[in-house]
Amino acid sequence: MIAVELAVRVFFKENMSGRFEYGFHPSAGFVESDGQVNLKRTGGRRFRPQSFAIEPSEGVFRIFVVGDSVTRGSSVESSYAGQIAVNLKGQGISAESINLGIGGHGARRKHLTLAHSLKYKPDLIILHINNSNEFEDEREFLRSTEFDSWHPRNWPMKSRALRRLYEMKTEKVLWKWIPASIRMKHAKNDADAEIVAMSAAGALERWNQLVTKITGESTQAAASKQIPILLITQAYKMEDVNKARRLEDNGLEKIAESHVRRGVLHLSMKQVFGSLNFEPLYSDRSHLRAEGHEALSKAIVKKLIEAGIITPEN
Repeated sequence: MIAVELAVRVFFKENMSGRFEYGFHPSAGFVESDGQVNLKRTGGRRFRPQSFAIEPSEGVFRIFVVGDSVTRGSSVESSYAGQIAVNLKGQGISAESINLGIGGHGARRKHLTLAHSLKYKPDLIILHINNSNEFEDEREFLRSTEFDSWHPRNWPMKSRALRRLYEMKTEKVLWKWIPASIRMKHAKNDADAEIVAMSAAGALERWNQLVTKITGESTQAAASKQIPILLITQAYKMEDVNKARRLEDNGLEKIAESHVRRGVLHLSMKQVFGSLNFEPLYSDRSHLRAEGHEALSKAIVKKLIEAGIITPEN
């Protein structure tokens, strides 16, 4: 057992970095080396692999786009984060746009990512806000704090090897090899719990209050560095009883507008896509196809120009 523990700590040190913070470690995934920041998939941080200089290059407009799976997209290049830099270059502006979207991250984990990214001196932060990941955020926060106590019941979990075994059980890593009869008896999983939580009375109101509070902390953090921030509010594709499609924002526009002031801008996906044939822009209820990302990136660039954040050279 001691040999296994040593092997985990020596040979799997990088892989274990931030794993048991479940995305709540402030700097996990940001790996600095030779003047570069390499974004890596470590622990609870699953950035798309990207690199950028620690110190910004003179004359290059640096943008960090913080969000969840919608921001993350199917690739860096096709995501709206990636396409913003391309569109800005079309305006004669040299720019780099880094995709900091991580699937399942809610307001609190986005805030930690945003707060750490300020270290690298962006010219603009774009924060994608929604209220559909707060269940995951709360669940992972409880997991991250579960082993912190030195109560005797947690002593075995101070072992990295035992923690990993526990986590494999939680993640059902070996689930498919377990007999179906046993899986059926233990079929209740996080997805079941999420449905129950989302159906609970007052859940959306409670999550909106949390998103409001944390978004305020994020805008304050950017303001403390005198960095402008653009809030993007998520729009969900819905269908009514008559099969008519519409866009809903679950109160997010109201939340974003409550934070708008000098240096804080807001762009609504509902308004951007409301004037378009939005159906083919979505791949499901929430996520966008490449065409949707492209339309959103163009709207963002237009917003930045109108607000005077950037000035076209052409």
